Amino acid sequence: MKLIQKMIKSQIVGFLSFILLWEIIHLIINTHTIPSPIETIAYTFPILDKLMLHSLASVVRVVTGIGISLIIGVPIGIYLGVNKLFHQLLSPFLYFIYPIPKVAFLPIFMLLFGLGNTSKIILIIWIVIFQIILSVRDGVGQIPEQYFKVMNSFQASSSQKYRFLVIPAILPQVFAGLRISIGISLASLFFAENYAATYGIGYFILSAWTKMNYIEMFSGIMVLGIIGVLLFRILDGIEAHCTPWVKR
Repeated sequence: MKLIQKMIKSQIVGFLSFILLWEIIHLIINTHTIPSPIETIAYTFPILDKLMLHSLASVVRVVTGIGISLIIGVPIGIYLGVNKLFHQLLSPFLYFIYPIPKVAFLPIFMLLFGLGNTSKIILIIWIVIFQIILSVRDGVGQIPEQYFKVMNSFQASSSQKYRFLVIPAILPQVFAGLRISIGISLASLFFAENYAATYGIGYFILSAWTKMNYIEMFSGIMVLGIIGVLLFRILDGIEAHCTPWVKR
C-alpha cells in the first residue's frame, strides 16, 4: 500500500511539473499555437468520450501487437540463446535489421495488408519483436552455466529447466524490452494512424492540427502522454507480480 501511495504521489508531482513547464512556455512564447494548460484541461472534459474512443483504438492496436510479438518472440529468443547454430544463422540478420527504422516498412505493409488495422498492428509487431528476441536471447546468455549443472544433478527434465530456470531468468529482460517497445510503438503508431484511419489518438492529433484547432491538438497530446504513463504503470504492476525477487 505504501509503495502504491508513493507511486501515485510521484506521478502527481511529475504531472504538475509538466503542467508548470507547459505554462511557463505558454507565457514566454505568448502565441495561440501553444494554449494554456488550464484552458486545454477545461477543453478536454467535454470531449472526453471522443478522446476515450480514439485512445481505446490506439491501445488495442498496441496491446495486440505486443501480445503477438511476445508469443512469437519469446520462443525464438530462448532458442536463439540455447542453440549455437541457430544463433550463428539468425544473429547476422537481426543485427542488420534491428537498427533500421521500422516505420520505413509501413508503405510495404500497407501494400501487402491494406490500409486498415492489420497493417498498423503488423508494423507494431515488426517494431517490438526484434527487441523482445534480443532481450530474451541476452537473458538466456546471462544464466550461469552452473545453474544448468545443478538442474542436471537433480535430473530435471527439459520442461522443468525452462519452467524453473530459464523463464524466471529472462523475465526481467523481457519487461525491460517491453518498456522500450511501448514508447517506440506509441511513437510509430502516431505516424501510422495518419494514413487511412478514422480512429486513433494519432489521427485525432493530426486532424486537430490540420484544422488549426491547437487546443484540441494539445488535448490529444496530453492524453497520449497519459496513455503512455498508464501502460508503463500496468507493466510495472505485472512485473512486480511476476518477478518478486527483483530488487526495485
